[in-house]
Formats: sequence, structure tokens, C-alpha cells
Amino acid sequence: MLIHPSRSRLTGTLANRVFGYYQRTNQKCAFHPITRLDRDTFGIVLLAKNAHVHTLLQNTKVQKTYHAWVYGGPEEDAGIIDAPIDRRPLPSLLRYISPTGKPSQTRCRVLERFNGHTLVELEPLTGRTHQLRLHCAHLGSPILGDPQYG
Repeated sequence: MLIHPSRSRLTGTLANRVFGYYQRTNQKCAFHPITRLDRDTFGIVLLAKNAHVHTLLQNTKVQKTYHAWVYGGPEEDAGIIDAPIDRRPLPSLLRYISPTGKPSQTRCRVLERFNGHTLVELEPLTGRTHQLRLHCAHLGSPILGDPQYG
């Protein structure tokens, strides 16, 4: 589920559902996401009900850790993927690894190797769009089932 409406999708987003809930319950609320996720990613999204709490929470360090099955797997059992990410020209929403991109780092640790696949723990140290998916693909170990970079 997308967090915000976009050029390609105006309805069915988390923002739409939150606003719909508050309209049905006659409560006043604004949509202030503290964290976000790429579509088709499972996890927790933190929301604030007002701008004051949003500002307080935005300045709080949130540590995110993800588990992903990848094809093959990194050679090292642990390390930091340091690969700058840039945006492809519009209308594409995809990103790519580029020396002129924004600095992007992901901590990666192997949890289990099994039958040509690896379960990795990923911790984004920066927050770029598609960062984990791009960094895994950059290592030559794309995330299983990723339609854009897999």
C-alpha cells in the first residue's frame, strides 16, 4: 500500500484510509507520517495526529531493521553497503546507483544461507527511496520477488 497518493495512484493509499477513518468518526486529524515504507514492504509506519507531535517525533532517531531473502548472497557475512543513489529522469520513479547520487549506506548482516539464497538483516543508515532494494541488487544479490530491481 502506498503511503501518499502519487501521479500513478490517487486512491487506496494509507493517507486516504486514515482520512476516511477520521471523517467517518467525526474526528479532526491531519496526516503526518514519521516513517514510510516502499510499496510491497511489510513493517510499521509511525503517524502523528498533529503537527506538534510530528515535529517532536521527526527529531527522534528511529532505528529500522529489515529481513530479506536475496538471490545468492553477499560474500562477506557483515558489512556496510556504501553506494550513492540517484533518480532516473522523469517520468520514471526508479533510482540507480551513481557516483553523482546522494550518499546512501546500508548495514548488512547474513543471518542464514540456504540453497542458493541468503536471509539478510538490513539496516538503512540513510533513508533514500528504494535504498535496500537497490543496494542488494548492487551487490549482485537482488531481493526475491522485487519486480523493479530483482
